[in-house]
Amino acid sequence: MKHFFLASFLAGALALPAVAADYTIMAPAAPGGGWDQTARSLQAVMQSEGISGNVQVVNVPGAGGTIGLAQFASQQKGNANALIVGGYVMVGAILTNQSPVTLADVTPIARLTGEYEAIVVPANSEIQNIGQLVEKLKADPGSVSWAGGSAGGTDHIGAGLIAKAAGVDPTKINYIAYSGGGEALAAILGGQVTVGISSYGEFQAQVAAGTLRLLAVSSAERIAGADAPTLKESGLDVVLQNWRMVAAAPGLTDEQKAAVTADVEKLAKSAGWQETLKTKNWQDTYLVGAAFEEQLAKDIAATEAILKDIGLVK
Repeated sequence: MKHFFLASFLAGALALPAVAADYTIMAPAAPGGGWDQTARSLQAVMQSEGISGNVQVVNVPGAGGTIGLAQFASQQKGNANALIVGGYVMVGAILTNQSPVTLADVTPIARLTGEYEAIVVPANSEIQNIGQLVEKLKADPGSVSWAGGSAGGTDHIGAGLIAKAAGVDPTKINYIAYSGGGEALAAILGGQVTVGISSYGEFQAQVAAGTLRLLAVSSAERIAGADAPTLKESGLDVVLQNWRMVAAAPGLTDEQKAAVTADVEKLAKSAGWQETLKTKNWQDTYLVGAAFEEQLAKDIAATEAILKDIGLVK
């Protein structure tokens, strides 16, 4: 009888659901920007949806995410509880900074979101529309100072592509890189720069409040709720989307990678995450596994070509 109870107890214990993993997510940027928002959204949804009992976010800013990436790759090897957010900006920064650590040194899990670029000026700027900005750029490229994220990132690429589409030498643009969205925003609002370029979500609240004027967006079609033309309809042949991803530590076993991927899959399909996408105006670009790895390789090659074109990579 004793053996029967013991066997029943053991069977019951084995049938218990696995304990949710605790995660630490690195946002390789200062607070306030897109990666920080992504990491904190992951934290909130993973906890509210019961995917993880405890999620911490750490910020390691600098050099377009490559400082955080290098730290993550060297310190978290084999740690299945460590995640890092990254994306298109990091792809550009790795190339621009000639970073010895690349995305090949971590375990990419999934592409999560996409967001279009917005071009803004302070509400008191004399520039009323994108046409006037282009005129100023053509007259003297150096007189237009652009505030955006890290050198070689999506914002920098966007400014270069706009210049090129306007017939201006993209190597002559006056681009000022900031390590976090909060710093760039302060510079734009303070009138320290002519124009700001970043993901639409980073400027949305200030545009709604009337402190920033939205000149154009980099989507193929107008963004719902955004009162501005696309660059394309303004005569500039530029469509650009900044995507964001989540990666795990290097050196995971197949089982560890599968467990992390399953948690990210639960997150991506959860009601909480879908609600976050709507609130933040992020596009759902979820792509996982081999399909994501294949797309990532294509994006790296395409980014290298663009950066050579605008003179950031030799």
